[in-house]
Amino acid sequence: MKHLIIYAHPNDGSLNRHLLQTIVESLQRNSQEIVIRDLYQLNFSPVLSLEDIKGQRLGIVSDDVKQEQDYISWADHIIFIYPIWWTGMPAIMKGYIDRVFSYGFAYRYDKGVQQGLLTGKQTTIVNTQGKSKEEYEGIGMDKALSLTSDKGIFTYCGLKINQHFYFGKADKASAQDIEKWTRQINFFFQNNLCFQNHDN
Repeated sequence: MKHLIIYAHPNDGSLNRHLLQTIVESLQRNSQEIVIRDLYQLNFSPVLSLEDIKGQRLGIVSDDVKQEQDYISWADHIIFIYPIWWTGMPAIMKGYIDRVFSYGFAYRYDKGVQQGLLTGKQTTIVNTQGKSKEEYEGIGMDKALSLTSDKGIFTYCGLKINQHFYFGKADKASAQDIEKWTRQINFFFQNNLCFQNHDN
């Protein structure tokens, strides 16, 4: 199976980087095909320009966007790894969505009816956050995140969500917390049947 990892964190020593490595190693143990797009390392421009907007409606995108769209077209499974900052995606990840998930590529409208165009592809999302799960549930932020990312972006574009991991109090994580999360990630990626090749 072909796995595309879209990763956003500027710190090479971050927990997000550890989770990325954990996922890569787990997939490699199963001889999976992997491509990693590290948005900070790529210095990906997150700014949706007027030129981008005009081009999207005509099916014209810039070379950097076309390259990312080609990777998405190639992939069977897309893995997003990023921290929750200010109750949302880092700007570079949101800009990636703004520019790459363009009209006519990720979605379109047919006679006024929205259609997701990334159907047949799976996604797994891995997030770290400063608040605990209980704190987010208490203020309804868990539902807000689900609406704005899972429903507002991923399923909107036709992606099937396998799992959305939220690792809370990540900025205060103990060695035991990180070990537990590593086990959870490994178990999921080792045992989830969705990662079998389509012809199996």
